Amino acid sequence: KAAIKQFKHYACIFMLTTLRNRFTVQLFSKSFKASLNFGLFNILFKSMSKKTALVIVTNGTEEIEAVTTADVLVRGDVDVTIAGLESADAVTCSRNVRIQPHASLASVADRAFDCVVLPGGLPGAKAFAASLPVKALLERHYAAGGIVAAICAASIALESHAFLPGSTVTSHPSVRDQLKSYNYSEERVCVAADGRLVTSRGPGTAFEFALKLVELLQGREKADSLVGPMLLKI
Repeated sequence: KAAIKQFKHYACIFMLTTLRNRFTVQLFSKSFKASLNFGLFNILFKSMSKKTALVIVTNGTEEIEAVTTADVLVRGDVDVTIAGLESADAVTCSRNVRIQPHASLASVADRAFDCVVLPGGLPGAKAFAASLPVKALLERHYAAGGIVAAICAASIALESHAFLPGSTVTSHPSVRDQLKSYNYSEERVCVAADGRLVTSRGPGTAFEFALKLVELLQGREKADSLVGPMLLKI
């Protein structure tokens, strides 16, 4: 009898231990799945919520302005797409540097971006000014709450497309007289329309221009954090 009683005792302990272990494994499994699912959701959410910018390039675009702006935006955790005005083929910039766009403007025109950037370079700026797709993009993008940014001679595209006339803008001095619909400023970077129209002057102001865009998209702290590592004196 004592042996039977002892057997029942150990059998009971074994059953309870097995149940406890199975319950623990199930809890761990559910917890792990929940943690994994939350992690994947967090990654997906961050990806979906990441700020985006479109930099349009074409033959004759000023390469310093295009590349500096794109580079600084990427450093500021902005997802940058470089689009070719006419196609996705490589473009030859104003100083014969070639840039390979990620896509054509036509293929990304319907996507939503937080910021659209027009680099300067007079031949490229004239192409933007003559482009109806650029006009439609700027109007649709601004109406959706996005930022429009133009540097150097690209401000003439704003004039050509009658984009926010009466705003305060700047540009390269060589095209100042063409901006008759605007209040002209000689600031190195000019912000108007409640922070949604940003213009700048030329290659020498490209870093300031790009940092201002990072500030507007990601906050002042993020923009300031980029200055030191790039050894800028601004």
